[in-house]
Amino acid sequence: MYRYVVTRLLLAIPTLVGAAALVFILMRLIPGDVCVIRMGSGGAHVNEAAVEACRMKLGLHDPLPLQFGRFLWNYFTFDFGTSMWSGNPVVVEIGKRLPVSLQIAVMATLIAILLAIPLGTISALKENTWLDHIVRVLAIAGIATPSFWLGIMSLVLVLDVTYYTTGKAWMPPIDYVSFWSDPLRNLSIVALPAITVGYRYSAVTMRLTRSAMLEVLREDYIRTARAKGLIEKIIINRHALKNALLPVVTLIGIEFAFLIGGLVVTEQVFNLNGIGRLFVQAVQNQDNVLTQALVMLVVAIFVITNLVVDVLYAWLDPRIRYS
Repeated sequence: MYRYVVTRLLLAIPTLVGAAALVFILMRLIPGDVCVIRMGSGGAHVNEAAVEACRMKLGLHDPLPLQFGRFLWNYFTFDFGTSMWSGNPVVVEIGKRLPVSLQIAVMATLIAILLAIPLGTISALKENTWLDHIVRVLAIAGIATPSFWLGIMSLVLVLDVTYYTTGKAWMPPIDYVSFWSDPLRNLSIVALPAITVGYRYSAVTMRLTRSAMLEVLREDYIRTARAKGLIEKIIINRHALKNALLPVVTLIGIEFAFLIGGLVVTEQVFNLNGIGRLFVQAVQNQDNVLTQALVMLVVAIFVITNLVVDVLYAWLDPRIRYS
């Protein structure tokens, strides 16, 4: 097992280097000079001295291999430079927003797991019964409903219920508070967006869990286990569910990595300053340094998530690590 984990860790390094090279090249294929575009936005007069200072600061006069080597070294040492928009270090800008998106992603993932795997399994075991139909309707409704619309409706519903029950209009706090500072206030901020995102997340996972379980339950080794007289609970938990979870784990990992930078609309609806909103602001303000750092952050999260999924594969199916 340890050898398998070490091998996957070593394979993650060239993946990160290749992604860094791709991001580096794509950012430099953008038409125009980043300093001229940044300083001349809005039709303002471009000061040649300021543009030259910007180029020197970004090291644009150096050869491309030297620029890439510096970029790669700074990336692995967590030195992403200074934001061209706010003037603050990029690490500081990301550090303010990452906990918000990370907490929502973790909570949404937990909600999805707690809902999708049990309901998907029950739906497969009770195929074509009334219980199966209810679960399938819930899953299809979650897939078809846009998360931002569901967030708006849930927020309006909570406001209406609290007003008619207490006579006072309740509004969620606008400013973000860390969970470790004030857990109740923190949950009042992130609970609704986490539930909103988690429901859609669970709907997709629920459908896949049901399909995977139905496929596994029709396999010959399940019939053999039943013919041998094994207890049905052992057959489901030890043989069927562990094999059916392989594609489900993949989907959960991909969705979790996507949530870190893909909650743009949800963060806008609930007025949360997360990574997705920072991404939009960086592009709008033509902050190439911050945009490049955010892209690499999302790449790193995807690579790490895939690494964790590979390790979970080996834990769920021992044949993988032995091969």
